[in-house]
Amino acid sequence: MDVAPEELQFLTLTDILKESISIPRSSPRTFSLITLTLVFPLSFAILAHSLFTHPILNYIETHPSSPKNHQEWITLFIFQFFYILFLFAFSLLSTAATVFTVASIYTSKPTSFSSTLSAFPRVLYRLIKTFLWVSIVMTIYNFIFLMVVLGIIIALDINSPILLFISILAFIMMFLFVHVYITALWHLASVVSVLEPLYGLAAMGKSRQLLKGKTPIAAALVFGYLALCAGIEGVFGVVVVRGGEYGYGVWIRILVGGFLVGVLVVVNLVGLLVQSVFYYVCKSYHHQEIDKRALYDHLGGYLGEYVPLKSSVQMEEM
Repeated sequence: MDVAPEELQFLTLTDILKESISIPRSSPRTFSLITLTLVFPLSFAILAHSLFTHPILNYIETHPSSPKNHQEWITLFIFQFFYILFLFAFSLLSTAATVFTVASIYTSKPTSFSSTLSAFPRVLYRLIKTFLWVSIVMTIYNFIFLMVVLGIIIALDINSPILLFISILAFIMMFLFVHVYITALWHLASVVSVLEPLYGLAAMGKSRQLLKGKTPIAAALVFGYLALCAGIEGVFGVVVVRGGEYGYGVWIRILVGGFLVGVLVVVNLVGLLVQSVFYYVCKSYHHQEIDKRALYDHLGGYLGEYVPLKSSVQMEEM
């Protein structure tokens, strides 16, 4: 990383993005392999899954009384199950690989794709536990969010302007504040789970502590990421998935689809890098010492190695 530890707390939103984008230059081969083997399949799956689900949903909608509907629902359920499983696996793998590699660069530890793969077993165990607790929080949030949506529907049915206004306001507030905040909490907790001996609720508590004072920047980063992803998926759905209905040719749909997959790969990779850099920014802001020696040993522990460092001079040499 190009920024000194004591200067991290002063990084602005733009500085964080610039610092994140510059990191792959430190280990281009490792990040190229991470992108090709992990980030690309993840990004491709996010966009391409609608190519398979859209025809099934379209058939069910246009043939509501067809005896084949039962079979179509089963096919859709099986496909969605494996899609979510794939998304879960590659999301965790991408996060673990990126956070581990950025930390290795930060501590001047030699980086390679093989060393990153070697660290997966212990890193993923911690990430999975953290993800499960975040999933519980998100389930509770989604239930409340559904109640708000039902409130909007009821308000429309009974023609109550006041209830409609309150429901829409609650809808906006929940998305802009609660959803964005939980997402920021989740991403930071994932980094904590890799770089500190914490996971699950403890990692979420630590990320909540780190977010204090930096919540506006975190919210801007998360909202920007979600907006970009939504925009890419929206264009992909109109041009590629339903392009035939709007008169788009096959080659145009292929070219646009390939371009959008490439854009989403870049967005996802930068997002993973940003959450890693943001962790160090929060640590610096709260004056929590970022001990490179301890972090170096912690990363080495994932690989079953221990290299004692006797001085900061030796650290710099390594």
